[in-house]
This record gives sequence, C-alpha cells and structure tokens, in this order.
Amino acid sequence: MAQTAGNSPGDLVYAELLARPGEQFPQPRLEPVRRVAELLGDPQNSYPVILLTGTNGKTSTSRLTESLLRALGLRTGLFTSPQLERFNERIIIDGEPIGDDTLALVWADTKPYVEMVDAELAVADEPPLTFFEVMTVLAYAAFADAPIEVAVMEVGMGGEWDATNIVAAAVSVFTPIDLDHVDRLGRTIAEIATTKAGIIAAGGDVVTSRQTSEALDILAVRAHALHDPLLVEGTDFAVMSSTMAVGGQVISLRGLSGTAYEDVMLPLYGSHQAQNAAVALAAVEAFTGRRAIVRDVIEEGFGQVTIPGRLQLLSATPPVYLDAAHNPHGARALAASLTEFFAFDDMALVFSSLDDKDTTGVVDALAHSASVVFVTESSSERSRSVSELAEIIHERAPQLTVVRGASLQDAVEGAREWATQGESRGVLVTGSVILLGEVMALARTQGWSLS
Repeated sequence: MAQTAGNSPGDLVYAELLARPGEQFPQPRLEPVRRVAELLGDPQNSYPVILLTGTNGKTSTSRLTESLLRALGLRTGLFTSPQLERFNERIIIDGEPIGDDTLALVWADTKPYVEMVDAELAVADEPPLTFFEVMTVLAYAAFADAPIEVAVMEVGMGGEWDATNIVAAAVSVFTPIDLDHVDRLGRTIAEIATTKAGIIAAGGDVVTSRQTSEALDILAVRAHALHDPLLVEGTDFAVMSSTMAVGGQVISLRGLSGTAYEDVMLPLYGSHQAQNAAVALAAVEAFTGRRAIVRDVIEEGFGQVTIPGRLQLLSATPPVYLDAAHNPHGARALAASLTEFFAFDDMALVFSSLDDKDTTGVVDALAHSASVVFVTESSSERSRSVSELAEIIHERAPQLTVVRGASLQDAVEGAREWATQGESRGVLVTGSVILLGEVMALARTQGWSLS
C-alpha cells in the first residue's frame, strides 16, 4: 500500500524506494543483494537469524516467534511484509516500528552502496535493485546498528533466491506450503516446496508445520542432504488442544523439549493460529537448544502478541473485522475460523482482489461464509475491477447478493449500514492486504476505528 504522501524522513525514504521495480516483479537472484551487504560490512552476519517461509501464516508465525524471543529478554529485530499503513511497520526493533529518523540515517548510509551496485547491474544490462531487495538490506543494516541479539526474517517470495536468503539461518521455519505465485514459484506444490526449501542452511535446525506429503518429502531431502534435523508438527511438537475463549482461545502445546505447556491464552482466533503458535514455540525452543521455556515467558510472549489484519476487530458498532486472506489456502482457514469462533446470524463481505491472485479460489472458499458481498477496488493498479469481481462471484456463488461499490468508501459504508439492520450481523473486509490498509485509514479518518 502506498502510504499517505508526506515530508517526514520515513515518507521520503519510502518515496525513493517506490521508484524502483516493485514487489510484484521479484528478481530470481541473490548476488546483487550479497554485493550491497558486503559493501556495508555484511551486517546480516552480526546476529543469528530465524528465517521463515511458507504460503500462509508467515507473518503470524514471525510475530509469535519474535514476541516469545522478546519475552525471553532478548533484543529482537522483526522483518515482515507487506505493510498495512506505513513502510516503517516492516522493520521492527525490539517490538517497535523503526523510527523515521533512524530509517533515514540507515538509508543515508546504505544509499551510496545501492547506487554503486545499480551501476554495476546497468553495465551488465540487468535491472536495478528492486524495492524488496533494497528494503531487505535496509532491515539487515538497521538491525546491526540497533544492535539486536536475534532477527526474525519473513521471506518475501519463495526462498532460494529471495533477498532475505543471504544468511545461514540458525533456524529455518516453514509454515504450510500451498499453491500461490505459481507463475514465479512453480505450478505444483512440489515445485514450490523446492524453491522454499532453499532457505535451509547447513548447521541449522529445520522446523515445519504439518505439510502435504509432496512438500514434506522435499524438505526432508534438503534437510538430510545438509545433515540438519527436521522437526515436524504432529511428530516432534504438537497442538494438544484448543478451546474457544473470550478474546481468542486457550491452547495446550507439546514442545520440542517434550514439555506440555497447558492452558495458555492466545489472543488470536482460528485453529490455524494455534498451529502457528506451536510452530513459533518450536522455533524458539530450537533456537535456545531445545530447552523447555518457563511458563511465564510463554504467557507473556503469546499474551502480548498483536497481528494486525488477522481477524482484527476494527470497529465494534457494528462489528467490522479485517482479515488478510488473499489466496485459497488462507481463505479456507478464514472460513473455518468464522464457523468455529463467531456466531453471527449473517455476515457481509467487503471484498477486493488483485489480478495476480486466484480470486476464483478465494470466492469458492468464502462462498458459504456470508450472504452479501460489497465488491470494490483498492488503489492498486493491479486491483481487479468491480465488474470483473461481480462476474466471478455471480458465476461461482450465485446465491450471494452482490452490491457494486461506486468507491471504497461507498462499499464500506454500505456494508456497515447493512449490518445495523439486523441484531446479529457482522462485516468482514478481506481479499487484499492493500484493501485492509485503506479501510483502516478510512475508519481512523472517519472516527469509527477502535484504535
């Protein structure tokens, strides 16, 4: 999402990076990123890194992992993407987004070397460093300057050639692998898993959620070849139970150490979040030598975690929730959470989707979660048109009422007005991370946001 134009130091850095090739055009290469990092003194090698990839659950698992590490008393760095509202959200130092002045200082130190590598690429007739490549180097440099004691880095796309993969990860973490970005990563789960398995480095631990047999086989082969232990959910660690509770769920987990962590509050909804918590706990146990973690640390780490845009309550009257589901796997998890944790008689969707996403698959997954859909467009040039979205929904879910929003504001206001006309109605904004950020900004501007 393009944040509001401004003249703050952070806004100016963001504007410079936006002039580069965007995140939708990743380059399958690592050498230029390594070259910039080398010129900077290889800041990524000054602290251990936990590297996470997968199709869904990466951001949630990254945030849960970082929160547990911080509860252990470690000074942390967290790198995730995309942002919902401001670029600074992507680079978190000890629990707080990087400050504008700090960001500007790191960019001032980094920019000459970025331009040097751009010139080298031009001579080789290659594209300049991309937005994501530069942003990744900025994160590594900012963490070294802080300084931090451990970084949790969320892979952008794939793994093997992703810009984050210029480190030998202490722990390589895999959330569920499914079909997404098939034009870039491969058209089968095995092909996608092969690309993602490229983050596994010799000498580290490998932690993975439950996977399909195709994906797990690929990870096992890679881990075995590098003599790394492969630690699998359901075998080496597990979710023992999950019970709905006010504000989230109460979970019991079995860790790598064999310790049972029983009846811990997790302020997140959905069985997939319990699984993300189990993977995060296993990652932290692996990082700390597979020792049991004190219960107070678990409670603090999980209790303080916030994950914007994951069944986030934006407004209470009427209830408006945000969820970043933008592919079929994520949409299926969202639909299951709505059935398991919410008891609305009726639900409206405010829906938008980008043209490189499997919109049909998302609509199929959410078709029985609502009765009316307010379709709209985000500001992205890749946003599908309202008419195209309406046609897809009419074809795939003819039972749904489709309302075409003349604008984003009209769609949101229409959905909120619809929700006030019944006693147990809710609104869910979903389909695009860009859409979520713009609705959050709209709600704050109009004064109906809880935050």
